[in-house]
Amino acid sequence: MKRALQFFIISIFTLSLNAQNATFNTYNFGEGLNFVGEDDHSFRLAGYVQPFLESRFIFNDSLEQNYNDNRFRLRRLRLRLSGNNPAYNLSYRIQFDLSGVSETGNASSNFLMDAFLTYSFNKRTKLTFGQRSLRSDNREIPMSSASLQLVERSRLTSSFASIRDFGLFLQRDFRFDNGSYLRNYFELTSGDGINNFTNDYGGLKYGGRIDFLPLGLFTNMGQFRQADIMRENSIKLVVGVNCSYNQGISSRRGRIGGDFLFYNITPVDTNSRLPDFLKYGADFMLKYRGFSLLAEYVKTQAYIDDDITHRNDRYNNPEDITDNFTSLDPKDYVRNQLLLGNGINIQAGYIFKNLISIDGRYTSINSDDISWLNNGVFFNRPNYYTIGCSKYFARNYGFKIQASITYVEINEGSEYSTQIGNDEYEKNPHPGNELIFRLITSLSF
Repeated sequence: MKRALQFFIISIFTLSLNAQNATFNTYNFGEGLNFVGEDDHSFRLAGYVQPFLESRFIFNDSLEQNYNDNRFRLRRLRLRLSGNNPAYNLSYRIQFDLSGVSETGNASSNFLMDAFLTYSFNKRTKLTFGQRSLRSDNREIPMSSASLQLVERSRLTSSFASIRDFGLFLQRDFRFDNGSYLRNYFELTSGDGINNFTNDYGGLKYGGRIDFLPLGLFTNMGQFRQADIMRENSIKLVVGVNCSYNQGISSRRGRIGGDFLFYNITPVDTNSRLPDFLKYGADFMLKYRGFSLLAEYVKTQAYIDDDITHRNDRYNNPEDITDNFTSLDPKDYVRNQLLLGNGINIQAGYIFKNLISIDGRYTSINSDDISWLNNGVFFNRPNYYTIGCSKYFARNYGFKIQASITYVEINEGSEYSTQIGNDEYEKNPHPGNELIFRLITSLSF
């Protein structure tokens, strides 16, 4: 797979360089530099930068303890090359992130975000090969980070989304006589997440999505942007269902492979026993004259073999295979490493004609009894309440400033309520609710 990705990157650059006598065409603030060649090959160089400030305050009156953490960093620094060659019905994209921070806010060395080629059979049927965002995740995932309604993505996304993967992506659209659309997506991917070409375990991942737009298409790709910055003149609605099945998952949600390996080791059998992971959900988005409403639901569950005898995971030496399951039944140990449960995310907002937006969000995570969602890493806090305010300086997201405040409730009955500190595997109980203030500036070119 690594060689396949290298081949596509080279192919994309070759397509760009072969645009005969390419000349600069247009530049609009926030929309990138546009070039056109004599062969009708056009390509665009664009990107954005997002400086970010976050302040967390955990409080607990009963213990008279408080905890405050402040950090300022470069949240995202994206650079994107995309193009279109109508002579061959091809389009492509390469996108890099140079900030060293993943989409969920953790440190990351994955600089390559997207690298894919798309062949259009006709206006409504497209086949993509490469690495890109997944349509089988919740609706928020295909939406650009530069067009988010609030400072950060929801806790639903960070808990359950795989975000990106490498494979084949098929899109087929149907337009009906009344102007409505049915959009179908099918994915066949590695199931091991972004840039994971050396730790390819298990089988393939099968995913899909069906979107129905009963009132026609949104203005200016509004289906993939959260706030109604275009102020739709008529009601626009998209309703969708999504599902994925990962055969042999080796991480918590399929975001990076090789974290957890399980085996049946006997004198006659040394095969791996990786759990299968099912994820499904439903969502919708509505926009009308500045008002927007987004609602999402996700559910996950696992299918685990009964004959697991050994494990090899991130808690051990990479070559250490052990039959120690830390006093748990092997199947319960596997469940305890996976993100199992369900969640909902509801957010709404209104953007005024002066491009000031007021927004709110409610996210609730309901974990299974045995799940990594009960661990201190996810703070075991079920409810998140967020209010935010944004000022857009252009309708194309060229420049905006956003601020939000999030109140997080703990699970009172939890063994691990809130984790303090940066050690991912440390569990320090601290039964206090949390207040998070975030500020971000987004500048696109």
